[in-house]
Amino acid sequence: MALSGAEHALIERARAAPMLGWVEAWAAVNSGTRNLAGLKAMAGLLADAFAALPGALALVPPAPVETVLADGKVATFDHGDHLLLTVRPEAPVQLLFTGHMDTVYPADHPFQTLAWREPGVLGGPGVADMKGGLALLLAALRAVEEAPFAEHWGYQLLINSDEETGSLSSAALIAEVARGKRAALTYEPALPDGTLAGARGGTGNFALIVRGRSAHAGRNPEEGRNAVVAAADLALRLAAAKGDGLSVNPARIEGGGPNNVVPEHAILRVNFRPKNSEAIARAEAALTEAIAAVAAAHDVAIERHGDFNRPPKPIDPGAARLFDMVKTAGADLGLAIGWRDTGGVCDGNNIAACGVPVVDTMGARGGAIHSSDEFLIVESLAERAALSALTISRLVEGGL
Repeated sequence: MALSGAEHALIERARAAPMLGWVEAWAAVNSGTRNLAGLKAMAGLLADAFAALPGALALVPPAPVETVLADGKVATFDHGDHLLLTVRPEAPVQLLFTGHMDTVYPADHPFQTLAWREPGVLGGPGVADMKGGLALLLAALRAVEEAPFAEHWGYQLLINSDEETGSLSSAALIAEVARGKRAALTYEPALPDGTLAGARGGTGNFALIVRGRSAHAGRNPEEGRNAVVAAADLALRLAAAKGDGLSVNPARIEGGGPNNVVPEHAILRVNFRPKNSEAIARAEAALTEAIAAVAAAHDVAIERHGDFNRPPKPIDPGAARLFDMVKTAGADLGLAIGWRDTGGVCDGNNIAACGVPVVDTMGARGGAIHSSDEFLIVESLAERAALSALTISRLVEGGL
C-alpha cells in the first residue's frame, strides 16, 4: 500500500517531535515502583506533557494490594497514582494505548544517570523500558490529532505506576479501559533489531506460608514441626509439576532461626509460567495437591497467597490482523516488522484477556532492559513514532 499525501504529512509531524529531550528529562527522574515520591514527580511531568492532547486527564488512585512479609504477616503495599487520559469517548471508533511510568530501579540503585554508550545509543534507567516508548507515543498522538479524521475517533491512554511488579494495583483499571475498544497498542520496547513480541505465556506468583511448631533441636526435636523442611518438600513437589507448557520456579524460602530451634515458620515464594489456560489448570491442581500432601505429611498448616495475575496471550485472529496491519504499515515506511513468541509478560496479557486485539511492543528499539546496561537506540524514536501514527490512522479509517 503506497503512502498517501496525508500519510506523508502525518508521519513527518510525528518524526519532528522533540522526543529525545522528553526521554532525557523523564529518565532523570527515578520512578522505581516503590519510590512513591519519584512516581509522583514522574506523574506530574507526564501530565504536563500529555496535557497537549485534548480530553480529560486524571490521576487515578491505586487499588489496594496485599503482600506477604518475611515474617508471614500480610500487609498492604502503597503504589503511585495511575495517569488516565480520555479523549472523545462518544466517537464511534475507540482505541486504547497503555504504558507504564515505573522502572525496576529503586531510589538507592546505583544506575541513575544517562550516558552515551556510542553515537546514537543512549544508556540510562528506563530509557527503553519505557520512557522512550512514552515519548514516541506522545509524538504519534500529537501528530494524529492534527489529522482531518481526528473527530471521528476517540481513545483512552493509561500510564500505570506498577507494571514492573505485575500491575496488581491497576489490573481492574486496565480491564475497565479495555472494554469496548477496537484495538490496543502498548509501548513496551521492541528488540534492538525491531522484532516485536507475539504470543506470550502467563505468570502467577504465590507466597505459601508454612506454620509448624517450635521445639528444642536437641532436647525434644520430635515435638517440633519443621516449617523449613516442609517448605522444601513443597518446593520439590511443585518443581516436579513442570512440563507441557508449564515452567515452575521455586524462587525463595524464608524462615528459620537459631540452629538449636526447630523452625516454626517458613515462606515459599514460587513463580509459575503457563503457556495456555490448560497449563494454568494443571498448576492450580499441582498447588492444591502439594499443599494438602505436605500439610498432612509434616503436620503443618499452609496458607496460600497470590494468583495468576497475567493470563497467557495467544495470537488469535483479531491479534493476527492487527499484527498484519502493523507489518504493512512498517513495510510502507521501509521497516521490516517481524515478531516472535516470548515467555515475558506485560499489560498486553491483561488486555488480550479482555478480548481486545493488542500489539504490546510498539515502543522504541533498545536492549539490556532491567539491567545497568539498559540502552535506547535513539533513531528508533522517530522511526517508531511514524509507525504508530500510521498504524493509528489506518485503524481509524480502515479498521481491522
